[in-house]
Amino acid sequence: MQVPEDLKYTDEHEWIKQIDGRLRVGITDYAQDQLGDIVYVEIPEVGKSVAKEDILVEVESTKSVGEVYSPVAGTIAAVNEAVADNPELVNSSPYGEGWLVEIDPEGELDDSALLDATAYRELTE
Repeated sequence: MQVPEDLKYTDEHEWIKQIDGRLRVGITDYAQDQLGDIVYVEIPEVGKSVAKEDILVEVESTKSVGEVYSPVAGTIAAVNEAVADNPELVNSSPYGEGWLVEIDPEGELDDSALLDATAYRELTE
């Protein structure tokens, strides 16, 4: 299982990467493995306001439906249209081409509730 050191993680199996003030969000390798073959990704509209812990994205697989939650309050700044057209990207490249959304956060990211790679590995063992 891949757990990149340069990312932060939630206990709901999302990953977060800060890019020029924005937060890129996706699901972890562990989460995509647990879901199985992803067949549909419902992404939000750019410009949509979200509160912390709102549902950002719904991911459907051959096994179940998963929800991706917002780690912060903010505005959807970008969505990965490629995963809407090719949902299998979430399986094949969860930390690369399979990212889901970018958020312009309201204020600073409070990462005290987020996990580093070591803590996330411990959570999933």
